[in-house]
Amino acid sequence: MRRLLSVLALGVALAASTGCFINRYASDPNQRMDELLNESENLRQIRGEWARWWMIDQPSHLTPIRVHGGLGP
Repeated sequence: MRRLLSVLALGVALAASTGCFINRYASDPNQRMDELLNESENLRQIRGEWARWWMIDQPSHLTPIRVHGGLGP
């Protein structure tokens, strides 16, 4: 009996996490498309945000062409 209850509880937990009970997106196709476009736009911009956070969006100082504006020949 204890095993049956634990399997049942696990099944309910897995079913609840897959979106079976509460839908993530609206049922109206137009509203759902807006939600999907907004989400994809946010995911597209995350790469630039990540580069700015780690400050790797600047040119490397190891390149042979100096672009930092210092004195040169």
